[in-house]
Amino acid sequence: MKYDVLIIGSGPGGYVTAIRASQLGFKTAVVEKENLGGICLNWGCIPTKALLKSAQVYDYLKHVDEYGLKAEAIDKDFEAVIKRSRGVAEGMSKGVQFLMKKNKIDIIDGFGKVKPGKKVDVTDKDGKVTEYSADNIIIATGARSRELPSLPQDGKKVIGYREAMSLPTQPKSMIVVGSGAIGVEFAHFYNSMGTDVTVVEFMPTIVPVEDKDVSKQMERSFKKAGIKVMTSSSVESVDTSGDGVKATVKTKKGEEILEADIVLSAVGIKTNIENIGLEDVGIITDRDKILVNDWYQTNIPGYYAIGDVTPGPALAHVASAEGITCVEKIAGLHTEAIDYGNIPGCTYATPEIASVGLTEDQAKEAGYELKIGKFPFSASGKAKAAGTPDGFVKVIFDAKYGEWLGCHMIGAGVTDMIAEAVLGRKLETTGHEVLKAIHPHPTMSEAVMEAVADAYDEVIHL
Repeated sequence: MKYDVLIIGSGPGGYVTAIRASQLGFKTAVVEKENLGGICLNWGCIPTKALLKSAQVYDYLKHVDEYGLKAEAIDKDFEAVIKRSRGVAEGMSKGVQFLMKKNKIDIIDGFGKVKPGKKVDVTDKDGKVTEYSADNIIIATGARSRELPSLPQDGKKVIGYREAMSLPTQPKSMIVVGSGAIGVEFAHFYNSMGTDVTVVEFMPTIVPVEDKDVSKQMERSFKKAGIKVMTSSSVESVDTSGDGVKATVKTKKGEEILEADIVLSAVGIKTNIENIGLEDVGIITDRDKILVNDWYQTNIPGYYAIGDVTPGPALAHVASAEGITCVEKIAGLHTEAIDYGNIPGCTYATPEIASVGLTEDQAKEAGYELKIGKFPFSASGKAKAAGTPDGFVKVIFDAKYGEWLGCHMIGAGVTDMIAEAVLGRKLETTGHEVLKAIHPHPTMSEAVMEAVADAYDEVIHL
């Protein structure tokens, strides 16, 4: 069968690309070997947020007396929490099925492999191979949990994020290796559920890609919650021969043996580019990524790649944006290349983290003269009333021209607030324009305005 656009992978890159392609009038198909929606919808973004919501509600119940209320016999049902998360994911997957049908997109079940001549072989679960062709083939096969040689995953005692959200029973203790978004989200979830959690991070700070002030606040919040944090440390080996796991951890003070029921490896991702025919077609890769131009064209005409398999940030919203840009360019529409300097990043632990643009250190290294403002949520009426005073909003401006260089938030609900900074930076908004845009009171979002006011020495509530 011949298509205008054929996409391999139905994650947030693939299925969004397919819908936009269909909207543009292309005859479109998606190849998927497992579940519509990919890892993000089935085993990543969505089900983890369901788990974290259960953890948040449980935290509220445990501290209900702080709100002038009373509740007795507060407890959790770990299996039911996991079941709810899986139900949310399954519901969202059905939603994607509906969108595929609504937009008249063909779903091809099986493993896709690109071939020369703009063709794709799809192997179904019974081993049957069917050949398809398309004028434009888009690779959106995503990524999986990366394994370290010192930390081989067996799926039982040493696990990745996929197993972490579907454990049959709650572990009494857990070692989380890596403190990026995946690591800290699971560390928070299991700690909230009552598991004894230790986070091991190779870098000097946890959430190391974030601004240094955010990292410090996150470490304080984790330690306050009872999570043990070990930075500048690495897991050298694991022994799974006993009932649990013994991990040998190298620290600045020497080696230390940690014991736990389970080790969660959250040390990054590995792209799914093996055995999909790249070498047969001649598509160039570098350091585990498919090389593309601004419009996601590979070096071979008619073959494109988007999402985690390309060098950009491995984020769901980036994959979606790349796919839309890719097919709009194929359709001949006027489109702009994505500005990778204005991509928001979010972490959904408690407290949440959200950021966009340059950190303070990055801005200094780039040679800018800075105006920096910071507003703590402890001074926010809404945050105090809600019982969530931890965290702050930090803004960074170029002192010369007023350019909004970066915005960094940590606190309750900040992942819903960061879009103001993204939009402001997109529109080249200056600090004074943000300051003069009236923000509603009392809200968490007015902390953005207050932080800008602090940068320009006009802050009222500090």
